[in-house]
Amino acid sequence: MSKERAEKIKLILFDVDGVMTDGTIFLFPAPANAPRSTAGHVASRADDGGYSIHSETIVEAKGFNAHDGTGISLARLGGLKMGIITKRISETVALRARDLKLDYVYQGISDKLSVFHEILAKEKLRADQVAYVGDDVIDLPIMRNCGLAIAVRNAREEVKDESHYITDHEGGRGGVRDAVEFVLRSQGKLEKAIADYIGQRSPASKTAGS
Repeated sequence: MSKERAEKIKLILFDVDGVMTDGTIFLFPAPANAPRSTAGHVASRADDGGYSIHSETIVEAKGFNAHDGTGISLARLGGLKMGIITKRISETVALRARDLKLDYVYQGISDKLSVFHEILAKEKLRADQVAYVGDDVIDLPIMRNCGLAIAVRNAREEVKDESHYITDHEGGRGGVRDAVEFVLRSQGKLEKAIADYIGQRSPASKTAGS
């Protein structure tokens, strides 16, 4: 059942905290006068709890996994589009999203289902052509409406109960990579994506293997 669902996927959307990270939020002293691309967005949520740290002296940071970054590259090579929908607003997330060249980046979102439908309209996709990777109850509205609901290993039990696939690794520790590889493997694209990934970084390997 889950493999059949994965065969249809053209776009994968991810939560961030607990999925692309292990859920830990670091608070560090901010460099003086450092520019922040999310400053206006953070200020607009200053009075709303749970969205961001609104401070001139503190910056919020998160840790990301290199294996997951490779997974995003493999997804792109396999022809998949990707995006994030997260409630919290963080400059670190904005930087990581640019680094990974994600197609969609939505921060400060509590109504994730509305954004999901917005992305469907932009991409002209059906709901069953989109996978979503989540870990907490705020992710359930999308997971109940998308084609392939994926829970990372560390997800809340309520989320696991409503998922079609659970990753072997936890969020921030390879869960994103597991999700991507499951979709690509189901579509018969994983081996080629890996070969293309290696070939782009080690051109000599193409000659050696030919």
